[in-house]
Amino acid sequence: MTVVQALLAFSVAGALLTITPGLDTAIVLRTAAVEGPRRAALAALGVIAGCLVWGAAVALGLGVLLAASSLAFTVLKWAGAAYLVWLGLGLILKPRNRFELAAPPGPASSGDFAWMRRGFLTNLLNPKVGVFYVSFLPQFLPQGVAAGPFIFGLAALHGLMGLVWFAALIAATRPIAGVLQRASVVRGLDRLTGGVFLAFGVRLALERR
Repeated sequence: MTVVQALLAFSVAGALLTITPGLDTAIVLRTAAVEGPRRAALAALGVIAGCLVWGAAVALGLGVLLAASSLAFTVLKWAGAAYLVWLGLGLILKPRNRFELAAPPGPASSGDFAWMRRGFLTNLLNPKVGVFYVSFLPQFLPQGVAAGPFIFGLAALHGLMGLVWFAALIAATRPIAGVLQRASVVRGLDRLTGGVFLAFGVRLALERR
């Protein structure tokens, strides 16, 4: 896989994953509906900052790990493949019927930048983000390319997609929130995303160094 092919494949998969409702989407939507677009934008920036921190940590760790040991590569490959297949089957077989707009964690605060901190901590304290990045991002690493910088670049690209998506959410909070709470839409997105996870899990299992 060339660099261009890797970027194109990641862009398709990353875009789908970005629009699939999750905790980050929930905090931005709820903040936009209750607190207004300014605070929602700050929460969105906090979420993106959290993604970049995770991306940097994963890129640094994987860059060292993959360069140091073929055994580590094999272990990571099978662990990541198993995790993605497990996630994919779960989403396909048991898709959600609802997308809950849960209240953001932590006590209320009067400062606008408290919402940026809230979005940042919501993302950073979610270990699933780190596990997902470890499992998903290495699949788009072209042969002969330095792992660390390229993986962080993918994380940054994912963050940029998130920024565009959050801007759309904030600009059209009510109609988009309504669509994302329809059972058929939530089930469809979950199953589609599950299929992507399953396909990439199988692909990762068959990948050679």
